[in-house]
Amino acid sequence: MASLKNQVIVVTGGTGFLGTYLVKLLKKEGAKVIAFSSKDYDLRNSLECKKLFKSTKPDIVVHLAANVGGIGYNQENPASLFYNNLMMSTNTMHEAWGEGVKKFVAIGTICAYPKFTPVPFKEKDLWNGYPEETNAPYGLAKKMSLVQAQAYRQQYGFNAIYLLPVNLYGSGDKFDPEQSHVIPALIKKFIEAKEKKEKQVVVWGSGKATREFLYVEDAAKGIILATKYYDKPEPVNLGSGFEISIKKLAKLIKDLVGYEGKIIFDSSKPDGQPRRRLDVSKALKEFNFSAKTGFQEGLRKTIDWYLKEVKEVSRRAKNGRN
Repeated sequence: MASLKNQVIVVTGGTGFLGTYLVKLLKKEGAKVIAFSSKDYDLRNSLECKKLFKSTKPDIVVHLAANVGGIGYNQENPASLFYNNLMMSTNTMHEAWGEGVKKFVAIGTICAYPKFTPVPFKEKDLWNGYPEETNAPYGLAKKMSLVQAQAYRQQYGFNAIYLLPVNLYGSGDKFDPEQSHVIPALIKKFIEAKEKKEKQVVVWGSGKATREFLYVEDAAKGIILATKYYDKPEPVNLGSGFEISIKKLAKLIKDLVGYEGKIIFDSSKPDGQPRRRLDVSKALKEFNFSAKTGFQEGLRKTIDWYLKEVKEVSRRAKNGRN
């Protein structure tokens, strides 16, 4: 499927963070894109999924929709994360197959990997252990999409593929403390501490854990390349192939924001998975994907976007009072 021109593509979660970028790029490819959020269809309900695909008749489905958050959110909502993500992905893929969709692109998560996966994470190690405890319900629910994709391919010849993106960041990310991941959470903390002239910022964990990050627009480009050129049952990592400790990340964001206080690490809070870095060679080999956005460049874009948003919210609030 070298061309997506005139292909009808349904993107679940298409109004979300990654979805917004993906939809824009798919339209540039000439695809007829149908994007919606959970407010439009409840994918946990199989009848809603059936209704969606009967009315849209897609050639391709890209399943981005997910219930997701940071470590704190995962600790507080393990049952919801397991049930919602499992039911959404199971129903969406089953009904897509039932309605004759030509290709299904399932988006998994790095949280599906075992807690102590050898670094860099290779796709072949995906089943060699249990995920990190704080995000296991979410990671395992998303991992079932791989099982389902391979089962439906084996029994029905259904062309379902499974991609494993690393932690995403970028302009348009979620900055709500209840649901944000580490980069937006730190950006928000340091900017607010700078504005309030606070002497210190407290960061969860010891700072020793490492993470890999992929700029959201790069992730969208990787998904499009896989949609066009990848048709195999094995999972594929989508990442940038580098890692940075939370300690160094916090220092970097602090410097980029211009905050001059101290960073205090609260080691009573969980670190999450000890290390994260993907082997990204398969994506390069199979569909010529490699990340293009430098990490500091991506951080600057994200910080600039957030500062503009804060100013815009402040302006609206001021105008509302007037």
